[in-house]
Amino acid sequence: MSIYPRVADKKALEQVAMPAVFTAPIRDDTVQFVHTNMAKNRRQAHGVFHQQGQQHSAESWGTGRAVARIPRISGSGTSRSGQATFGNMCRKGRMFAPLKVWRKWNRKINQNQKRHAVASALAASAVAPLVLARGHHVNTVPELPLVVDSLNVDSTKALLAALEQIGASEDMKRVRASKALRAGSNKQRYSRFTMAKGPLVVYGDENPNVKRIARNLPGVDVCNVNRLNLLQLAPGGHLGRFIVFTADAFKHLNHVFGTYREKAIQKTGYHLNRGMMACADLARIINSDQVQAKLHDIKQNPVQKRTARKNPLKNKTLMQRINPHSKVAREAAKKAVEVAKKDRLAKLKAKHSKAGRKEKAVRSKRFQALHAGLEQSFVEADAIIQKEIQDGIYDPDFQY
Repeated sequence: MSIYPRVADKKALEQVAMPAVFTAPIRDDTVQFVHTNMAKNRRQAHGVFHQQGQQHSAESWGTGRAVARIPRISGSGTSRSGQATFGNMCRKGRMFAPLKVWRKWNRKINQNQKRHAVASALAASAVAPLVLARGHHVNTVPELPLVVDSLNVDSTKALLAALEQIGASEDMKRVRASKALRAGSNKQRYSRFTMAKGPLVVYGDENPNVKRIARNLPGVDVCNVNRLNLLQLAPGGHLGRFIVFTADAFKHLNHVFGTYREKAIQKTGYHLNRGMMACADLARIINSDQVQAKLHDIKQNPVQKRTARKNPLKNKTLMQRINPHSKVAREAAKKAVEVAKKDRLAKLKAKHSKAGRKEKAVRSKRFQALHAGLEQSFVEADAIIQKEIQDGIYDPDFQY
């Protein structure tokens, strides 16, 4: 990491090691959560007067007058008398669920979570694409994070010249051009103009004048390295603020946040958050030869899609897998069906043979004789039965 002089042609004075906090994982979700809750702690309690809308001697007229039973203003002779009041739907009535000053205005945030968020914001400030994406004009800046040897000057003019020398002039021009009148009623209250955020100057104890000198520069914020604030490091909860470090503040970061091998001295018991992935470049991982080779194999031999569950009582292959004896049993059942079919055919053939036809004819005559009860007597019927017995075709099971 290079340290640049405040008055020079952007040639580095010396090289220093990058503090470990700049390698912390960039957690946008943590920063958003912490920033949202921290921003709520600046609110002032406000509420509605507890008797607002209910300071009338109003009473309901009751039923029988074909009007609603809402309380109405007493008296007569004015347009106000008889008007409905008290209800939140009424003109000059109370509001529904009026705001109270004992609402939960402040939000508590875990200390370690706030520290992780600050570390993430610092790490994001060293990534040029994130700084550019946030809107800062840093194309003329020699390096990110930008470290200057010293900003301990005596006037605002000298500080402005120093910032222009290190390439921050384009971003400051953008800030000055962004000043505009706020839209809406808030312009009447406390914030009449809106303005973009410019560079943040992080200084150390060796540059005590920076805070006083930079307060009149539009868009330029200052912060002591011992009191880094997420509301300044990530305004609006958006990562990638353009930060200018003084050399003493930059070297002091390891003392504040510690390293992965040493604990932080200033923040007792704090350890830098470790990333879950050794390489956070997902595009590089996905497009690597190792991953693409496996994906190519899957494309060549696609995995079969999961089919619907089959019924083994209907699916022979599945039944064979469950019961290996099923094929033998199925063939035996098939043979039994064929044998029964042959027997049935043999019986039908015997039934329709010559003897069978003769027996059928005899039975037909016997039925005709029996059904003609008025023409033939029981004696004749008995004679027919006797003749059948002699011929050997009598059936004792036959129901006469």
